[in-house]
This record gives sequence, structure tokens and C-alpha cells, in this order.
Amino acid sequence: MTRQLYDLCGIDDRLRFSPYCWRVKFALAHKGLDYETRPWHFTDKDAIGFSEQGKVPVFVDGEHTVVDSYEIFRYLDRAYPDNPLLGEGEAESRARFFKFYAERSLAPGMMRTLVMDLFNAVHPKDRDYFRETREKAMGRTLEEVHAPSTGLTLLDKALEPLRGRLSEAEFLDGDAPAGADYLIFGHFMWARTVSTADLVSNADPVYAWMERMLGLHGGLGRSATRIVDIEGAYGS
Repeated sequence: MTRQLYDLCGIDDRLRFSPYCWRVKFALAHKGLDYETRPWHFTDKDAIGFSEQGKVPVFVDGEHTVVDSYEIFRYLDRAYPDNPLLGEGEAESRARFFKFYAERSLAPGMMRTLVMDLFNAVHPKDRDYFRETREKAMGRTLEEVHAPSTGLTLLDKALEPLRGRLSEAEFLDGDAPAGADYLIFGHFMWARTVSTADLVSNADPVYAWMERMLGLHGGLGRSATRIVDIEGAYGS
């Protein structure tokens, strides 16, 4: 049976911006596994009802349905042990740290920088849902959250651990990329697809790492459709 990944899309089916789905797409490329994507919108809850929850990524591999990007990484390492993503024991604990670092340290600064770009990238039928759920979670309106100067300052501080690591290695996982790199880079793909904001100076070691990541797996990240590629996207 063909592997399937339910993948969040925006105003155009080609615009795929979920950081968690991007994690999984890089993980599948790392494993050399073929799959089909199923474009999904925030309000298409029925389409993934079989997963018994309401978020993507949802990965279907034969009789197996796996949700949550990190759990999909773990599943892929069990089912397809070649080219491990996470490792075991202390190695997996380190990868799990990067998961939380991305979600709790990097994401807030990015959200404050690009939240209105993100809102514009969301499909019109999803915008009421997006606004309601995000404003409830953040305790303020999207317009109040949107503060690019503050966001970039927060992000710059949060990037310091990455700068330290990337001053001694080409990738977060060492000489070659693996789970830690993909767990982090999913958030940079999120920003890249929905916004033109320059998050990192081109003199920053993080920028050089981003360029290396964009070139991986046949240019998977670099070839992704961006909001600027879709005519008339802004203000739609």
C-alpha cells in the first residue's frame, strides 16, 4: 500500500507550510521512502477522522497510522532502521531536546515576526478557525501578537545555541544531517514558505546551515512553493 502523508496546505494546494509536516517530509527523504501527500486544511477534520485526532501530520503506512511528527520519527526508525533519525538512549534524548527547543524557543520569535504573513497564507475557509484558535491560545489578537522587531530580537537570542553548535560542525547532528536538523529546520521551512522576512543575516553560521539544509535531498526545501510564487496571494 502506498504511504500517505496528510499535509497542511494554504491558499493554494501547492503551498505547504506546517513545520511539523516539513519535519516528516525531510525524515522520509532521509530514509529514502516514497510517499504521496494528501493536501489538508485546518477545517477538514473529517478527512483525518480515522486518526482519532484533528491535527497533521498524519502518516499512513499500510495498516499503521501515526500522528505527531516526533512519533512519526520514532516509527520510521523502528520500521525502517537504515539511516536512523534519532538514535537510541542518550542520542534520542538529545534529539528530543531539539524538538522542544524548536517549539518553545524558536517558534515564539518566529510567530511574532510573521503571524500576519501566516494568516494571509491560510486558505480563506480556514481563517476564522485559525484566528479563533490562535488568539485563544495566545491570549491576544493576531494583530497584537504581530511585532516583527520584538520577534526578531527574541529569535536572535534563541539562536545562540545553534550558533555555538554550528561553529564546530556542519550540521546539528555532526558531519551529516539527521533528526535534530530536521526537527529544527521544519520551523525555518514554515517561515520560508509563508513570508519574505529575513530572519537571519547571511553572515550568520545559522544562515550557512540553512543553505545546506535547503540543498539536501535533491533540493527538497529549496524547490518548495512559497507565498511569493503564487500570483495575487497577498491580500487575498
